[in-house]
Amino acid sequence: MTVIPAGTEVAYTVTYLEMTERPEGPPPKLPDDIRLEVAKAPPNWFFLSLYDAVGKDYEWVGWHEREKAELSATLQDPKVQLTVAYRYGWPQGFFQLDWREAGCCELAYFGLVPEAVGAGIGSAFLRVALHQGWAHEGVTRMTVNTCTLDHPRALAHYQNHGFRPVRTEEDSRVLTRDRDPSKFPT
Repeated sequence: MTVIPAGTEVAYTVTYLEMTERPEGPPPKLPDDIRLEVAKAPPNWFFLSLYDAVGKDYEWVGWHEREKAELSATLQDPKVQLTVAYRYGWPQGFFQLDWREAGCCELAYFGLVPEAVGAGIGSAFLRVALHQGWAHEGVTRMTVNTCTLDHPRALAHYQNHGFRPVRTEEDSRVLTRDRDPSKFPT
């Protein structure tokens, strides 16, 4: 595949999805060597380090373009939860749940670092996120969005776990980094 240089404007499609039924059964068991930890009121740098580790190849730049006070307020909000999966002493991935909209849990972020993709934890980790999202009192639906700049399997992964597309939007952006699709983990 060809590298698309930084500074190139690219079109992409955002797909918004929702889930209106709780996952069946108990939460999945992650491998014994995976430790989940909820980050309590984390500093911006901690969130951004995870955000960049997971999303830098997929053009996750939104939080770098917004006010730091907005990120801090989000991370400090008791209705927002950041959960990190650790293995071998370092983060394998994270998810962020947001219950600020009544009756809804947004899976605001979900992802694995490139070194953890293909290690057999992604599906179970996503199911843990879903169970935690639905466990909050009053939740009647969960939402998530992904786009064609994300991992090529992201949309199908969410659909395989019970999310259904509700709308799409076309957009474009100027790449901030060279985009090399051959680096995307499979």
